[in-house]
Amino acid sequence: MVIVTHSCIPFLVVRKHHLKGISAVSHFFFVLHLDCKFKVKKIHQKQDQYKVFERHGQLVFALNSEITIPQNAPVRLLSAQLEELEYGKLYKAYSPRGRKSAADPRVLFKVMVHGYLCGIYSSRKLEEACQYRIDFRWLLEDQKAPDHTTFARFRTGRCREVVEDLFYQFVKKLEDMSETDHKTVYIDGTKLESAAGRYTFVWRKPIQKHLAKVKAELEKRTGLKSASAIGSMLEEERCHILFVHGNGKRKSPQQREWEEQWTLLERWKAYERKLAIMGESRNSYSKTDPDATFMRMKEDHMRNGQLKPGYNVQIAVNSEYITGLEVFSDRSDAKTFRPMMRKLAEKHGKHYEESVADAGYESLENYLYLAQNGQVCFIKPANYDQKKAKKFKRQIGRIENMAYCHDDDCFICTQGRKLKLRRETTEQRHGQFVTTAWYRCEDCVGCPCRAQCGRAKDPNQPKEVVLQRTFWEKREQATRNISSGRGIHLRLCRSIQVEGAFALLKNDFGFRRFLTRGKRNIRTELFFLVLAFDLKKLWMKREHNRLKTRESGKMVS
Repeated sequence: MVIVTHSCIPFLVVRKHHLKGISAVSHFFFVLHLDCKFKVKKIHQKQDQYKVFERHGQLVFALNSEITIPQNAPVRLLSAQLEELEYGKLYKAYSPRGRKSAADPRVLFKVMVHGYLCGIYSSRKLEEACQYRIDFRWLLEDQKAPDHTTFARFRTGRCREVVEDLFYQFVKKLEDMSETDHKTVYIDGTKLESAAGRYTFVWRKPIQKHLAKVKAELEKRTGLKSASAIGSMLEEERCHILFVHGNGKRKSPQQREWEEQWTLLERWKAYERKLAIMGESRNSYSKTDPDATFMRMKEDHMRNGQLKPGYNVQIAVNSEYITGLEVFSDRSDAKTFRPMMRKLAEKHGKHYEESVADAGYESLENYLYLAQNGQVCFIKPANYDQKKAKKFKRQIGRIENMAYCHDDDCFICTQGRKLKLRRETTEQRHGQFVTTAWYRCEDCVGCPCRAQCGRAKDPNQPKEVVLQRTFWEKREQATRNISSGRGIHLRLCRSIQVEGAFALLKNDFGFRRFLTRGKRNIRTELFFLVLAFDLKKLWMKREHNRLKTRESGKMVS
């Protein structure tokens, strides 16, 4: 028995008694070779890069997404909730003339939000998801999958002006559903890395140093201190100088001097432009993203991350939902508190009754702002934990470790000597009067603790302390607030709600770095992200029967 195998036929059995002689056997294998070659060629002709040849047929049914997608899927809740928003401003962003949009703006917006909910942020990955994922196909409503350029233009162009309005529409919807209220708001911030280059530093101090050198050099050469005056002088001198250019041409001393002064003037203007980009509050920026400031990122538990260009993202959380968002280029949280609270009051139409924040937000201006708007302050003082340490208590020169006598309006040090009021000033800030007082010890001569108490070189110089009386009173009130039962409860909730929100955004959603550049594009990305966060939080509460609304059963209808 002879067995012959081939890729096109499983096997062939040839019995010896069927063939007579060697010639017959040779003829058989020649015919077999031609037949196999013809079949292979025919099969390759039928095949292409999209179709695969199959020997056996397969029965294919039409895909029904309504059956495939579960009724409690997050995409159904997302579609139902976003369908009730008003998209008038979004449609106005499209011109009535020209080509029609590749996808309906309303549908495109829902697809973008669903992409952020699924952790898909890239435009190309969104295009791929719309082609192959059943939940995205269901959201498209049988429309053609948009191109990645459509998503990119939509995110940085059409939707950039209206995504904030759509987000606050949904926040208002949560309020109407009784999911949120205006009782307590938790404020916190985090640093997120920009898409700018990590080594494109521009720092304030070197720029100021070089600018001072250029100004001194030009003043030495021209005797003028103004850039405009120096520019006018050089323009007048240009008319009286014969300029030569090119190789082999010898420049005159007047031309060389003029060119050097003109170069210095251009450097002067360039340095001033860089300082104008930084403004008064920043000390650095990135060349590839001027809105980004170099900040130290907390990358691990050691908190030894590198300096990277980033943004200070501030969020407001109420009832586990993000109800407010703002982006700042300033690294300090204390300077972002008032703009953030004003933004919340503008978008919500009212102030929150209680404001909870950590020690990074403590400042006299923030205390005054809350008092002016009638909000209860639960800002943790910066020295709240420090006062409990033994090292802090041993610093006898600090005013916090001295006893205060209300009757005599004086402080008493550890040696029993009085620091009496020397002078007092009052000024008006933010519509309120702020008082600052200076206290001086009556006699420090012969005090055994003089070296520990003060840093003055003269041992006979009396101890003097400066007390911002208004700030002192506001801090004491804040300490009493956070030490109460209500304050302890809110501090515990703050670590769960607002810090937990950032943990979910960075870990579960995987959002640690922006894809776009510029503050306007950054805000668009973040509004998509927090809207997806609120929708997922709503879905999770619905799944665990933690909703406050009575219409929980109608959310996906």
